[in-house]
Amino acid sequence: MKNIIFTIVAFFVFVLFSFSQTIVTDRPDQTESSSTIEKKSFQIETALLINFSEENNISSQQIFLPTTLFRYGLTKFIELRVLSQLESLKNDLASKTNFGVSDLEFGSKLQLLKKENINTEIAFLSHLVIPTGSTTLTVNKWGTKNKLAISHSLFSSINIGYNIGYNYLGEGNGDFNYSFAIGFSITEKLGIYIEPFGDILEFNKHKSSFDSGFTYLIKDNSQLDFSFGTGLNHTMNYLSIGYSINIH
Repeated sequence: MKNIIFTIVAFFVFVLFSFSQTIVTDRPDQTESSSTIEKKSFQIETALLINFSEENNISSQQIFLPTTLFRYGLTKFIELRVLSQLESLKNDLASKTNFGVSDLEFGSKLQLLKKENINTEIAFLSHLVIPTGSTTLTVNKWGTKNKLAISHSLFSSINIGYNIGYNYLGEGNGDFNYSFAIGFSITEKLGIYIEPFGDILEFNKHKSSFDSGFTYLIKDNSQLDFSFGTGLNHTMNYLSIGYSINIH
C-alpha cells in the first residue's frame, strides 16, 4: 500500500503540461470512457494481451492475439460496438492449448450527459454476449455486460473516470464490477494512468486488482498504448500493447 501511495504522489509531482487529444479510446485501462465517438466516424481499438492467472492451484495462460473493439458513431450521442477476440488458452488441466475465436459481443454506448460548461460526463454501455465462439472457448450461453461510465476533468492535465457494472453470462447471480482510473498528461502526446479495479463474483467473492500504463498520440486520430496489471488478493498478471485509429 505504501508503494502505491508513493506512486500516486510521484505522478502528481511530474504532471507538468496540458494534454490535447482528439481520439478518445476505451483502452488500455479497464475503465470505459464516458464519451461516444463522433457521428459517422469509425474507430478500431486492437491489442495483444497476455494474461497469467491461478485459481484453486490451477495455473492458466490466456493470450488474445488480437482483441479488437470496433466502434461506429451512429448519432451524436449513440455509438454501435462489436468486440471480436482471437484467443489462445492453456491451463494445467488441459493436455493441449485451446485456440480459436471467443464469443462475439455486440452492443452500444449511449451518451447521457455531456455539456461544455460542466466538467462531468456520463455514458451507459451495454453488450450482448452471443455464444458464437469456438467449441472449447465459448461460454455456450447468451449473456449481457453493462456499465455506467462517469468522468470528471479536475484540471487541464488530470482526469478521473470510474465505472460500475454488472455482467450476467447465463447462469448464477452474475458479477458486479468496478474501476477507478486517474489519468495524467505528461506532454501533449504522452499520457499515463493508474487504476484500481475489481469484481465481486456472484456478489460473494471479491477479486481486487491494480493496473497502470501509458498512451502515446501518434497523430490526432491514432494512438499507441501499453499497460500491465496484477491481482492484489489473487494471482493474476497481464501485459498488453495496443493501437487505436479513428477514421472519419
